[in-house]
Amino acid sequence: MTAAQLAALLSDFYREKAGLRDRHVAGARTISGYDFNNTYQNIIGREDAQVAWVRTALEELGVPVPDAAAATLPAGAGRTLEGAIVEDDLRTARDFQARWRPRLAEMTNARHRRMLEVILGETVEHERFFAQMLDGRSDLLGRRHANEGTGGGVLSTRWVE
Repeated sequence: MTAAQLAALLSDFYREKAGLRDRHVAGARTISGYDFNNTYQNIIGREDAQVAWVRTALEELGVPVPDAAAATLPAGAGRTLEGAIVEDDLRTARDFQARWRPRLAEMTNARHRRMLEVILGETVEHERFFAQMLDGRSDLLGRRHANEGTGGGVLSTRWVE
């Protein structure tokens, strides 16, 4: 793989992964259930790190960092809007992996290939979270003590003074 091919591959990966991260941020603004929203925050935190890794790799290669792919939310056809968002996130996580696994096999730069493999591995975990959300699981990031609740959901604003 030439330097130009590596730069193009990393740029494409960055554009798509940054777009997924932005899409998850938009979804998190709609997901009101405490456990599910908390899981989205966890996913977004990991994606912030992943996008930063790829951005740094592009900068080290002297390649301009591309804009993220457009992030749009699905309509709630046949399900609630929240259910449609989670279902769409499950599908896009699977599609992302299916599209990128074969392309990583072509990479000859071990450092960058391993970085992208780690990101795809974490995307598998995100896929599992989305599937568990669709199953209605509330113990995605852990279990709380018996008889302890969340207070009914996520606050509409981040900070309350």
